[in-house]
Amino acid sequence: MNSPELYFALMGVGLVAYALTGGADFGGGVWDLLARGPRKAAQREAIHHAIAPIWEANHVWLIFVVVLMFTVFPDAFAVISISLHIPLTLALVGIVLRGAAFTFRAYGMGAGERTWRRVFAWSSLVSPVFLGMALGATATGAIRVDGGVVKTGFLAGWLSPFAITVGLLALALFALLAAVYLTADTEGEVQEDFRRRALITEVVAGGAAAVAFGTASRDAPALFAQLSGSEWTIIIQAATAAAALATLALLWTRRPRLARYTVAAQVALVVLGFGLAMEGHIVRPDVSVSAAGARPEVMQALPPALAVGAALLLPSLWFLFRVFKARDAVSR
Repeated sequence: MNSPELYFALMGVGLVAYALTGGADFGGGVWDLLARGPRKAAQREAIHHAIAPIWEANHVWLIFVVVLMFTVFPDAFAVISISLHIPLTLALVGIVLRGAAFTFRAYGMGAGERTWRRVFAWSSLVSPVFLGMALGATATGAIRVDGGVVKTGFLAGWLSPFAITVGLLALALFALLAAVYLTADTEGEVQEDFRRRALITEVVAGGAAAVAFGTASRDAPALFAQLSGSEWTIIIQAATAAAALATLALLWTRRPRLARYTVAAQVALVVLGFGLAMEGHIVRPDVSVSAAGARPEVMQALPPALAVGAALLLPSLWFLFRVFKARDAVSR
């Protein structure tokens, strides 16, 4: 396993896993913030019921991606951690506040409980936006590197309309995942509340994707050229659209358990399409996968370490989900 492209693909797998698990947890916080109507307390209880047992474990996938990057691609890690330290720090602060607030609100009463609930909800909203903005910035070409030194300022790329739209798209996709998962996990009127929100959010996510595609033509022209002109583009985009339409159809016909799989496929295809459109770059245009500092001796030592880690992690995650998620649906 001395191929840096293989480890780049593994990072993509980790990002997909994080989006489908941790991303949905962020989305749950968004719906906690937007809980309305006579059943808002029941909606929040359903969110707490779905998130509480396992949510912190989902960050293991983000840790996996970060560790792979600074181990295999140290030059890319240095460039990203310097040029994008503002949005990444803000996202990290949000993640920490979110975890603290989720715990503290369980012990708060009255005004204290409401305060921590708001902190949890708002940090769930802003963190994925900043993560998406940082990801979008890597595709803009605004971050320039010469001799391993970042030559552009700390605001390059991530404040562009494209990067902001990618952040909003990430938020919409995470909220969509959460709404679909919660629809499958609940029953009765609460299920109908989440089903309607999932239908609306699917449309919003489609609109955000269209805007991101449009802004890429100006802010990320190399990415846009790949998305609009490569042979695989039609296949990826058609598959993504098919998954989105299938999700809408399954939600409309009240089959949310099947919709969980189609919406997961939709999000995974979005990540796959972005990764392929980067055309072998971690940061466009100056940091490619093949020139990001990968060392053969490190890549040779990684497979045994990954195998041991997987042998410990995957059964543990399976057992965690098996114990806490194999429960009856919440009736509301």
